[in-house]
Amino acid sequence: MRAVIMAGGKGTRLRPLTSNRPKPMIPVANLPCMEHILNLLKRHDLTDVLATLEYMPDLIRDYFGDGSGWGVSLEYSVEEEPLGTAGSVKFVEDRLPGRFVVVSGDALTDVDLGAAIAFHEERGAEVTLVLKEVDDPSEFGIVVTGEDGRVERFMEKPDEDEAFSSTANTGIYVVEPEVLGGIPAGEEYDWAEDVFPKMVEEVRPVYGYVMRGYWEDIGNIGQYLDAQRAVLDGEVGGIGLPGERLRGGVYAGRGARFEEDALEAPVLLGENVWVESGARVGPNSVIAANVSIGTNASVARSTVAEGARIAPGAKLDGALVGRSCRVGARARLLEGSALGDEVVVGEGATVAPGVRVYPGERVEDGTEVEEDVGADEN
Repeated sequence: MRAVIMAGGKGTRLRPLTSNRPKPMIPVANLPCMEHILNLLKRHDLTDVLATLEYMPDLIRDYFGDGSGWGVSLEYSVEEEPLGTAGSVKFVEDRLPGRFVVVSGDALTDVDLGAAIAFHEERGAEVTLVLKEVDDPSEFGIVVTGEDGRVERFMEKPDEDEAFSSTANTGIYVVEPEVLGGIPAGEEYDWAEDVFPKMVEEVRPVYGYVMRGYWEDIGNIGQYLDAQRAVLDGEVGGIGLPGERLRGGVYAGRGARFEEDALEAPVLLGENVWVESGARVGPNSVIAANVSIGTNASVARSTVAEGARIAPGAKLDGALVGRSCRVGARARLLEGSALGDEVVVGEGATVAPGVRVYPGERVEDGTEVEEDVGADEN
């Protein structure tokens, strides 16, 4: 059985983190999100994989190659123009001769794909949607099923007062090949908005499998931070943190230097991270390779990408820092703030909660930034 990874997402709500890379390459626990999906497929013996690409495709192809490093055979399809979630699969119809599984390359999950496939076979379904109970259905497409699991109704991202279900569509599907015959070629077409409602209207066998375990659509910065926390807390099955486990919830890569009491679990350091004397890192922080954190700096509930420099006395609290950034002495990055790649934050500057600073921009010394800085060029 072939697996299709949907990996064309731009991740506009995650910018500036996605200004210079596609959403599936956003790191979760210092590995691209799509890498976790490949590992999930391998664990379920789904080793024949096709990835559909559209935005910055070369970054994905150059990283994963033919997939052999992950124990899978990986091919690619690149769209010239966006074709939608279903249209992109229709585009590769000739490469999908039998039943296939569709999974997003930019969501984090430990779903039991074997159980979903078995459910699909038992029901004689043409399509099985993997569903998940969520607290806030307004972020997702929601689905109502009957007692036997047959899908009865859909609604895409309802307002809070419109929601008639808390069961979300995860974007993971088991599909029979004949379903592709009803999708127009060369047009933008969506599974949840176009294909599935039409199939339900035609009383075709569309079923919903309610998964257990973890699933998070990494659609915005808050969800991204939640996903990092969940991995660190061990909530996502099958994910082994890179590096050596030093003690409960503390992991460090080769060449990392730090004082014994500098790290508060859960925390993950990449290779060659340097935490200087008096600095504190954690809890719920992920530090990528070749980052330095200066004397008496504090990094909590934050993610710092590779090559960044955090100067002495700086404070990061629930912040995201892009690659090769420079955060000046005594600067403060507050809850939900995000720096793109190669941003410079001057000494004593403050980046307010939720503010985004786009790649290559500079925040001057002593500035209190309360609005986004720069613009996205992509």
